[in-house]
Amino acid sequence: MTPPAGTRMAHPVTGRLHAQMDLPVICAPMFIVSNPDLVIAQCTAGVVGAVPALNARPQAELDGWLARIESALDDARRREPARKVSPYAVNLIIHQSNDRLEADLAVCAARRVPIIITSLRAPDTIVPRVHAWGGKVFHDVTTLRHARKALDAGVDGLILVCAGAGGHAGTLSPFALLAEVRQVFDGPVALSGAIARGRDILAAQAMGADFVYMGTRFIASAEANAAEAYKQMLVDSRAADILYTPFFTGIPGNYLKPSIAAAGLDPENLPADAAKGADFGASRKAWRDIWGAGQGVGSIAAIAPAAGIIEQLKQEYRQAWRELSASRASAHT
Repeated sequence: MTPPAGTRMAHPVTGRLHAQMDLPVICAPMFIVSNPDLVIAQCTAGVVGAVPALNARPQAELDGWLARIESALDDARRREPARKVSPYAVNLIIHQSNDRLEADLAVCAARRVPIIITSLRAPDTIVPRVHAWGGKVFHDVTTLRHARKALDAGVDGLILVCAGAGGHAGTLSPFALLAEVRQVFDGPVALSGAIARGRDILAAQAMGADFVYMGTRFIASAEANAAEAYKQMLVDSRAADILYTPFFTGIPGNYLKPSIAAAGLDPENLPADAAKGADFGASRKAWRDIWGAGQGVGSIAAIAPAAGIIEQLKQEYRQAWRELSASRASAHT
């Protein structure tokens, strides 16, 4: 499902991806939360599903996860040839602390994963290896400087992680960062930052994005590997319940204040001894009960299957198009 043709010509990579999607959504790979069930549900509903390689633990489980995803998507394509079944993506944390990066990359190479999402360091050494098997690399960035470094590395697309996004978000307005990135790059761009509704997707496209990057909305899905209390907290929360802090991982991110309070901490007065540095190694002890979320939580009204969430997004997207078209027509009469 893509908007009417505009003045900017679609990049070939963007066009090929849009042709395989019902809605221009790339689902963010979420630590612990994303799993094969969620990815399969997302891809078979016509959006790109993604999973962090690190979620498969122990590392030997990763190949089985990817085999299961591929088998399910192939089966869906065979059963319904006319149906749009989107490709899947794997997120690789390329921070120097990730001691299983090479092993995970080898699995992705053997499986010829169609899309690799890289984050937390410029992917200079990753891009040529992914291109060697025909994959595409999309890289998370929070500033124009990071975007330039990723483009110098040869990435195929950029994911702009802006203010209000869940996880390790940036601080720049999506309006500001997208405008600056479009001055230097006309290729595929996905935009994140409190995007939770179908009309948000249309707004991102109007700003110049090709896709949106949506994570928090899918934590409150039946398939997500999240505690029921986490999912319900999303339903009950609003933007004011989100705290941006580096305390838990050493990298600033957005978290639910009620989960911080439940862990015995005061979200308004966290101790000064924040995490001294990021650690994504196998021995990492995550704050499992400190729950991340973006500022778009106020738009989450219920826990639902991923396919139902995506269908709702499609309906909202179509309605937003109808309202915009009617408004434009009225303005010209």
